[in-house]
Amino acid sequence: MLLVLSEEHKEHLGFLSEVDPAVVGEFGRIAVEFLKKGSNPKIYEGAARKLNVSSESIQHGVEGLMYLLTESSKLMISEVDFQDSVLVLGFSEELNKLLLQLYLDNGKEIRQILSKLAPSLPHYRNLEWRLDVQLASRALRHQVKPTVTLKLHLEDGAQRSAHVLQTDPATLQHLIHELERALAELKSNHCRRILRNIK
Repeated sequence: MLLVLSEEHKEHLGFLSEVDPAVVGEFGRIAVEFLKKGSNPKIYEGAARKLNVSSESIQHGVEGLMYLLTESSKLMISEVDFQDSVLVLGFSEELNKLLLQLYLDNGKEIRQILSKLAPSLPHYRNLEWRLDVQLASRALRHQVKPTVTLKLHLEDGAQRSAHVLQTDPATLQHLIHELERALAELKSNHCRRILRNIK
């Protein structure tokens, strides 16, 4: 799977071809630090003075490199796909190898950092259900009143919780229909385009 970069990201990464490979390695370290601790304008200003460029250029270069590394790590791109993704940037062979090495050295750490940054949401563990039907009561001798009871077990890390839901079959059918419609909508071209831009 190839990583698709926008023109803006290509422009930001283009700055890397103008500096020494050792500086690109330092930018990689700064990009990982950026993920851990956030942005530090003083680092950009210091690097800008040493390289005689604007601090904005340094910031764009680091952020472009950070985006390249985080997206590649998130998608767990293979070495070959990473090289093919970087090839379109028109960098030298040496710079391409350096970027690949940065990705291989920091990919696992970046994935760990991103997993800590992601919100922790409970996820499905188990579902128990029961169908109850009331056939008669004192007031009505012949009635059929079905009820579906669901017990949803969720897990959030080490914490487990259970939620009991009760509904009638018609409402349950409607809920199933709406969820299936939402899943189908997620597979539409329009939704895929939106999701691609969100990433």
